[in-house]
Amino acid sequence: MKLSKQDILKALETITAPGDGGNMVETGAVKNVMTFGDEVIVDITITNPSLQAKKRTEVDIMKVIHDKVYEKAKITVNVKVEASEKPKVNVIKGNAIPGIQNIIAVASGKGGVGKSTVTANLAVSLQKMGFKVGVLDADIYGPSIPIMFDVEKERPLAVDIDGKSKMKPVENYGIKILSIGFFTQPDQAVVWRGPMAAKALNQMIFDAHWGEIDFLLIDLPPGTGDIHLSIMQSLPITGAVIVSTPQVVALADAKKGVAMFQQESINVPVLGIIENMAYFTPEELPDNKYYIFGKDGAKHLAEDLGVKFLGALPLVQSIREAGDVGSPAALQIDTPLAEALKEMTQNVVQEVVNRNEDLPPTEAIKITTMAGCAAVKK
Repeated sequence: MKLSKQDILKALETITAPGDGGNMVETGAVKNVMTFGDEVIVDITITNPSLQAKKRTEVDIMKVIHDKVYEKAKITVNVKVEASEKPKVNVIKGNAIPGIQNIIAVASGKGGVGKSTVTANLAVSLQKMGFKVGVLDADIYGPSIPIMFDVEKERPLAVDIDGKSKMKPVENYGIKILSIGFFTQPDQAVVWRGPMAAKALNQMIFDAHWGEIDFLLIDLPPGTGDIHLSIMQSLPITGAVIVSTPQVVALADAKKGVAMFQQESINVPVLGIIENMAYFTPEELPDNKYYIFGKDGAKHLAEDLGVKFLGALPLVQSIREAGDVGSPAALQIDTPLAEALKEMTQNVVQEVVNRNEDLPPTEAIKITTMAGCAAVKK
């Protein structure tokens, strides 16, 4: 049987190369197709360098040709990897806070994946490495950072800075903290529309005296919405860290979280993905691992999206207990958990270093909402 090049191209239009967006033909990923009777040679270029991406591309091409063109076709796929161009950075001037070197947004597609727990432990690990660290709890409707740092009864004091009254962040474990939780009662629900929440956040950002900070971590609310846009309009975010569990429903939302930061109108570099609750190890069986929510889901997602996998944290009772009593697990020493947190933090720092070497400084975006859509004001 003689195969048609046009039939092959038509079949390839139904699949997408990892990390490239549109179909293989439209994006120019397919460089050449040659047919010789029932033999097919496909030359393709992808931008995702992972072995898994290359293998998946090869398998997808073979399957679609067998399914849609000829099931007995003899197929050779030559996959070449070309590094993608450096992502564009925001060019609209935004606000910056004097003294703060790097601003890291910690986000999750859905709630309940341990984003605030990761933020708290990342902050402590950074402080133990010698960095000056601050945490802004931007989870307006469910602030939990004050509990995790055992400062829920504290209140920021006012200090005079150059003739202006500023809030002094609450401090514990050497970390400066601000949260809406400091200004509400424990049983008080925050029922605010977007503009009110944005105003409260701006006060905590710009009416505070943060001093010299190497890393300001922003604990964002789950999902993608108003608060996220307000933060990115107010501050030049250095990069974003996405937290997910290996569970399929969590991964689907984590993918949306990555996509939000990578939108052309936002374009905040994604430093990588952290997998929380990766496995369960009982205390009485320290060598056993039980993958309750699935295995390596976030790791595979990172590979598929072409972003860094920053580390996996186990589901262990001590993390929960430490957070509940306001003593983050990263304060522990010489434990497997502490080592996992240290490795995760080192990966985050390395990605920040790489990002700052490869890209110009991020600037705050300027978004105007029209008919419910976010667009860049040019």
